[in-house]
Amino acid sequence: MKRSDWEEVAQIYAQGMATGFATFEQKVPDYPIWDSAHTSKCRLVAVKENTILGWAALSQISNRYVYRGVGEISVYIDLKNQGKGIGKQLMHQLIDNSEKEGFWTLQSSIFPENEASIHLHKKVGFRFIGKRERIGKINGIWKDNLLFEKRSKIVGVD
Repeated sequence: MKRSDWEEVAQIYAQGMATGFATFEQKVPDYPIWDSAHTSKCRLVAVKENTILGWAALSQISNRYVYRGVGEISVYIDLKNQGKGIGKQLMHQLIDNSEKEGFWTLQSSIFPENEASIHLHKKVGFRFIGKRERIGKINGIWKDNLLFEKRSKIVGVD
């Protein structure tokens, strides 16, 4: 993912927001804000014929040193391109990249209604950890999150 991809990435992000079950965010941030919240090395776009079909990125879950190898995944696919295996390809590549960057645990918080994301995470090896009840609000309505995790088999195993 390059800075010049942001306009298309932001449009796909906005599509996810509009579903009401992809993120707690209500407004696509400006690029500098998004950029500062995501690691610079683990950002991907899926492109076909110069069009971005989806994106994936990783954020640090904490600035504390002890959590330096724990990241949270974001993956968004253009609505017209969902169900074509793009998310799976992005996830596999993001997992590989994250291990090269020293991440030993990846996590994802998913709304229970987002069945496609739950299915995708399970398909690429994430396991269900638990449910965080009423963790945040969207439009004044409390929402739960399901927490999924994938531990590396090559990083952090010593």
